Formats: sequence, C-alpha cells, structure tokens
Amino acid sequence: MITFLRVLLLFTITALAEIIGCYLPWLILKQGRPIWLLAPAAMSLVVFAWLLTLHPTAAGRTYAAYGGVYVAVALLWLWQVEGVRPNLWDVVGCALTLAGMAIIMLAPRT
Repeated sequence: MITFLRVLLLFTITALAEIIGCYLPWLILKQGRPIWLLAPAAMSLVVFAWLLTLHPTAAGRTYAAYGGVYVAVALLWLWQVEGVRPNLWDVVGCALTLAGMAIIMLAPRT
C-alpha cells in the first residue's frame, strides 16, 4: 500500500508539473500575460518529462495510469486555481478514470 501511495504522490506531482507547463502559455495567449512566463513553463515541462522517468513500471503502463491522476489533478486545478467548481459529471468522470488507474497499477503481474 505504501508503494501505491508513493506512486500516487509521484503521479500528482507529475501532473502539477505538466499543468503548470501548459497553463502558463495559456495565460500568455488567452489573457495577455507577460511572455517571460514561457521560461518557467518550459522548466516545468522539463521537470514533468523527468518525473515520468521516475515511475516504477513500463512507460506505456505509466502513461496510461498517469492519465487518471492527471484528470483528477486537472479538476482540482480547475476548482482551486481557476475558481470553477467541478460538477457532478466531472466528479463521476474523475472517479471512473481513477478506478481505471487503480486497475492498471494494482493488477497482479507475472
């Protein structure tokens, strides 16, 4: 269980790095924020790519499972950073993706 929690935490940090790396250019393009935000955005995406290499399983499985956690973190970002509260369908969809992530990561391997 500890290993699963560590992987979940690593997925969460990875998702934050990706979201930050994509959100900052979005701010530049959509809200006219300063261009210098591209520097931390690029650094965040470098950290994101590096973090993906730290996951303990095959790359394809990691990416598949990561997707579920990414959805959850993105909805938390929506709520906490953008001030938009997720609705029932967001929560249901998130629960389904997290269930899929858990199946992928916790399935017995031979």
